[in-house]
Amino acid sequence: MALNTRDIRRKIKSVKNTQQITKAMKMVAAAKLRRAQQRVVLARPYAEKIKEVVASVAVAGGGRHPMLVKRERKRVGYVVIAADRGLVGGLNAQVVRHALLEFQGMSRDQYTVFAVGRKSRDFFAKRGHSITAEVTGLSDFPTFADIKRVTEAVVNAYLDGTVDEVHLVYTKFVSAISQVPVSRQLLPLEDVGQQVSAPANYLYEPSAEEVLDELLPKYAETLIYSALLESKASEKGAQMTAMGNATDNAGEMITSYTIMLNRARQAAITTQISEIVGGAAALQ
Repeated sequence: MALNTRDIRRKIKSVKNTQQITKAMKMVAAAKLRRAQQRVVLARPYAEKIKEVVASVAVAGGGRHPMLVKRERKRVGYVVIAADRGLVGGLNAQVVRHALLEFQGMSRDQYTVFAVGRKSRDFFAKRGHSITAEVTGLSDFPTFADIKRVTEAVVNAYLDGTVDEVHLVYTKFVSAISQVPVSRQLLPLEDVGQQVSAPANYLYEPSAEEVLDELLPKYAETLIYSALLESKASEKGAQMTAMGNATDNAGEMITSYTIMLNRARQAAITTQISEIVGGAAALQ
């Protein structure tokens, strides 16, 4: 059914209002993306240093700590990090799809999920997957304390034997237009002691084993936090791209509706002229 000029003008106004919203959201996401990138970069020196210290202590301690030793794989924990909100393109779908690929070949009692983000929690809860711990409602710039509960749950589940392996599933930030879902083994930290050829000569008080008891959980928690920062930067990059595409699409719709409006107006004018000419001819 053809639209009249009033309907077309109403649609143009509606699309313009939407375009203003998406353009504003794109600008906000761009500003937050820069800050999120800075947080990723600033977190790296700490992560590298604690990795170096843990590697040296692990060598000195003989690598016998439970968090360093591989054991028979009976149950696996997956820390799946997604966003709390939508409007981020296919980011959330890519993460949960990547997690489902990790689950292939296992029955549901052979794995459990530690969900970070509402989209992660909701997806697995609705489909009946086991969720051991969750954290939602995180800010755009989370602190370490915000995820302390879930990181402690991950480490405790491994140490008490509830799970025999823990894997991280998150989105690695490559650029504003490229975010890649990845997975990496978190526990056991098998390769930590192999990453240093000449360990530093530390003096341990009370012992290297007891120092590892404190350092290794913190290192595992640091890896989770670093993955969260990567995911947050990816979220803002994906949102900026999605809102940019939405703004461009709105512009194309406005152009299309404007052409329709001009054609409708031209048809109306042509009809009026025809009526005038027809009426004048009838009077002759």
